[in-house]
Formats: sequence, C-alpha cells, structure tokens
Amino acid sequence: MDGSGASASPHVLVVDDDKRLCTLLARFLGAQGFRVTTAASSDEARTRLRSFAFDLIVLDVMLPGESGLELTQSLRAESAVPILLLTARGDPEDRIEGLERGADDYLAKPFEPRELVARIRSVLRRVRPQPTPSQPLRFGDVRFDAERALLLRGSNPLRLSTAEAKMLQRLALSGGEPVSREELSAISGAGGNLRSVDVQIARLRRKIEPDPRLPRYLQTVRGQGYALRPD
Repeated sequence: MDGSGASASPHVLVVDDDKRLCTLLARFLGAQGFRVTTAASSDEARTRLRSFAFDLIVLDVMLPGESGLELTQSLRAESAVPILLLTARGDPEDRIEGLERGADDYLAKPFEPRELVARIRSVLRRVRPQPTPSQPLRFGDVRFDAERALLLRGSNPLRLSTAEAKMLQRLALSGGEPVSREELSAISGAGGNLRSVDVQIARLRRKIEPDPRLPRYLQTVRGQGYALRPD
C-alpha cells in the first residue's frame, strides 16, 4: 500500500506482519500528511527500500523470519534512515537492545496513534537540518536572534544558559505551535526531568516577559507543552 502526495511530504515505510494494523497506520499517517508504504516482512521491506527513498521506517520487532532487531542492525551497516521500533515487549532490556542496534526511538504496543505521529515528527526534526528564522523575533523591547542564540534587551545581551538557548531556539522554530515538555527535556539535556523544563521556562519568562506571572509571549498550552508567540 503506497500513499501518494506532495513530494515534500515525509515518506514513511511501515513494516508489520499485522495487515490490519498496517492498514490503520497507513490511513492515520496519511491523514496527518505523510506518504506511506507498507511491508509485511523484512524481505518485503528490503524490496521497498530498493525502490523508494524513505524518510523514516516504523518497524515491528516481532516479524516472521528476520526480526525487526536483526533488520535494524543490518540496515545500520548501509543506511542512516531513521528507524522507530514497535514492540509488544516493553521491558527496558528490549528497548535498550533496540537502541543499541541502531534504532532512533522505541514505542511499546499498544500505543496511541497520536503518540506515534509525535515521535515520528520528533525523530524527523532531530535528523533533518532545521532552518532558523532569518529575522530576530521580538518580544516588546527584547529580541532573540535564533541563528546566534543571542537574546538582547535594546543593545544589552541577556545571558542564556546552554539549556535555555536550546529550548528558545526550538520554540522559535515551531512557528507558534506548541512543543511538548518531553521534547524540550530531550533538547535541553534534562534527561526526562520535566520539572527541570518548567524551571527553565520560568527563567526564560523572567527575561522576555513584561510580567512573567501573566506570560504573553511564552505561553503554556494545556496538555501540549509550551508555545513561543512573538510580536
């Protein structure tokens, strides 16, 4: 099954021997703007890979014949295509083995389709070069040069920690869309400590907001994360 669409749409290969799941994922990912091709085995996946250039592979670990883990390790010897593993086994050792063999992310079954989409987009953002806004973003009398990670009030630079700079750059690239706390944690090096993300956000608000208690520019989006909305 091969979804068609604009050439700019990421092309995802879904590899799973559960044909019903493949069909459901193809429909859901297609509705989210992805082009989707499916395969039911490692052999089929290799055939697809010879015919198409994919932006990411969603790969089930428990495949007939060559397993998803074995295919991941084999592909890593010849390709840098991002791989997101799916598995019914959620033990830490299984996840670690998948990552050690070269997977970029890991999702345990059953999962929410929205979480799969979020993880796919997160992986694609990590592996693709991200543009920086060509013009500084303005927050009243404060402006942020995302390319240089430079925050200024007037002509005076405001000090940013490394974590704050990385988070502000990511938020600047989101075009006003929310960025999850989990992604900000990974970007800032917080190691999954979501409370640390909230602390960094509070510090950023003290630097860019007229009133940090009533944020106008760095907003909390309930259930989704934080969004940066400059003038």
